[in-house]
Amino acid sequence: MATNDNSIESVDKIKTRVIGIDIRVDRTTYAVVDIRGEIVAQDYFLTTDYSEVNEYIGALSEKVIALAEENGGYETIRSVGVSAPSASSVTGCIENAANLPWKGVIPLSALLRDRLGLAVAVANDAHISALSEKSYGSAHGMKDFVVISISHGGLGSCFFSNGQPHLGYNGFAGEVGHTCVEVNGRQCGCGNMGCLEAYCSEKGLVRTARELIDASKEPTLLSDLKELTIKSIADCCYRGDKVAIEVFRCTGELLGLGLANYASVLNPEAIILTGDMTQAGKWLLKPMRASFEEHVFHNIKNKTRILVSILKEGERDVLGAGALAWDVKEYSLFK
Repeated sequence: MATNDNSIESVDKIKTRVIGIDIRVDRTTYAVVDIRGEIVAQDYFLTTDYSEVNEYIGALSEKVIALAEENGGYETIRSVGVSAPSASSVTGCIENAANLPWKGVIPLSALLRDRLGLAVAVANDAHISALSEKSYGSAHGMKDFVVISISHGGLGSCFFSNGQPHLGYNGFAGEVGHTCVEVNGRQCGCGNMGCLEAYCSEKGLVRTARELIDASKEPTLLSDLKELTIKSIADCCYRGDKVAIEVFRCTGELLGLGLANYASVLNPEAIILTGDMTQAGKWLLKPMRASFEEHVFHNIKNKTRILVSILKEGERDVLGAGALAWDVKEYSLFK
């Protein structure tokens, strides 16, 4: 029987790679991710180098294209997924981000699609972290769970209900970091007063440390530190510094209260903690857990697992952004 040598060429080829982009306050990481969820290649640059958003989009696009060309070719890329603070998966925009250098509404999805010629899906960083945890991490196999991301940039969250992310009407569901835990409390970057984020992000932790240093009547190792960070304060805890231990106790108690309110509404199987704050280990987690159990609704007391992510900090969100990219309808200017 005669065969058609062109038969294979006539079949559409499946593109087997996507681009995952993680935009953070300090740096932007971008990666080529294959169909199995493996990072083929990855690089980063400083977000803070670009105070003007169009310059940032231009630089990001050039770097993404170059990375793809160097690792299998741009023609292998199906689509792009982006993680960003205060981003809406409904509108594809970054909307009034408190901690990024660009203010107002940034039509991120449209800007990147025009530059890259590919379909672009955008979601906020907490949503991306949750997607990554479900696909590759601690939430694998779970249907009802919460992911909390605590870092220098703030405190974000996303929750899955019956196996699907609950995004809300405008894509901003789950903003537990901007729920009030202290009436007329600290000014938050969002403009409100007393938000959980103002106390339990790294910025909030450092502010608490400074307040306790000023109020302390006894010597503290914290006074000798060149820079107050999660790690440096935790190191002082291991050396028995009472003020440092009190910093994490205060932070942990408020975080536990905020999470207890959250869990009482959602009744999740687990709460998964991600981000820089998990470096504090027992100094944060022990008071947080005690406060959580004290304040949570009694019928779910001792029934919610609190876990620390098993994924690497430098990989979680580019993997989650890559997973998001597979869900967007394929589009290309090059077909």
